[in-house]
Amino acid sequence: MEKNNTAPEFLHVGNRLLEWYRNNARDLPFRQTKEPYKIWICEIVFQQTRINQGLNHYNNFIKRFPDVKTLAEAEENEVLLYWKGLGYYSRAINIHKAAQQIMNDYHGVFPDQYDEILKLKGIGKYTAAAVSSICFGGRTPAVDGNFYRVLSRFFADDFDISNSKAFTYFSELATLVMQDNVGDFNQAMMDIGSEICKPKNPLCDECPINEDCLAFSLQKISDYPVKTKKVKAEDLALTYYFVHRNGEFLIRQRAEDFIWKKLFEFPNAIPSEMEPFITGSKTVNHKLTHKNLSIEIFNVEVASDDIWNRFIVENQYKITDIQGSHEKSFPKPLENYIQNSLKD
Repeated sequence: MEKNNTAPEFLHVGNRLLEWYRNNARDLPFRQTKEPYKIWICEIVFQQTRINQGLNHYNNFIKRFPDVKTLAEAEENEVLLYWKGLGYYSRAINIHKAAQQIMNDYHGVFPDQYDEILKLKGIGKYTAAAVSSICFGGRTPAVDGNFYRVLSRFFADDFDISNSKAFTYFSELATLVMQDNVGDFNQAMMDIGSEICKPKNPLCDECPINEDCLAFSLQKISDYPVKTKKVKAEDLALTYYFVHRNGEFLIRQRAEDFIWKKLFEFPNAIPSEMEPFITGSKTVNHKLTHKNLSIEIFNVEVASDDIWNRFIVENQYKITDIQGSHEKSFPKPLENYIQNSLKD
């Protein structure tokens, strides 16, 4: 879509957004601070979960790791444990590494420039823009799904949001309405997108900028944003063996080269001498962002000390029990299996 708009024509829109935000901003604990560490953690947490679902996770994480130094010095497995329930565990690994970067490269002081924040492990353009604008007065719009939706509807703009240039394109659109207080503007856009300009059933009559919204005036809200590219989910079959004896079972930690990075799992193969101990199996279906998993879990109740010990030594498995499993992070399907298998 060709645009001949100039910023002065739309600055009143930014004023309305800020006024709406001053009167309607969500009362969230991380909005009581400008501390970049806490803003950073909250942005990562709430990229993958709704605010009301993620608040307890955020509060528990901040309570255990109240600052960069505490997080950097923690063991990775403990960081993963406190990320439990949020999914996308690679993000927990990345924030741990980024905290260590801040301690090593920035003398423990969170960088205050957008370009420097962007150098931290796992931080992308959106998060860097959010932290720099909210905490340090940076002037980069924090473009995310909310921005895409609000701006594409406001301008009735059919630019494909799955296009690799979408971030740059909508960043330029944002500058047409963006005010000097970019931190509040970014948060206003987040709240408008979340509370008013929803993906489905938007509350257009309550929107502070509906008078200027082109899609609203054309009654074409449902046509925007435009997204033509869709990644087809891959079907993936996994096999596990729940090898247990006398209330204990065997686990190992995954590597970083595939799904469920650094989480714990069951053995994925057993020797032929163990096959007679299989007492049944269960298939569990589980969806990840781009994968449909079919997980078959065999129950293996080992009756031989020799076979049990030999299997452990040869494969370097760890031994744990129900209580011990609470101190480790497992993929959700395996965690559920554990809780349902050894209750007695």
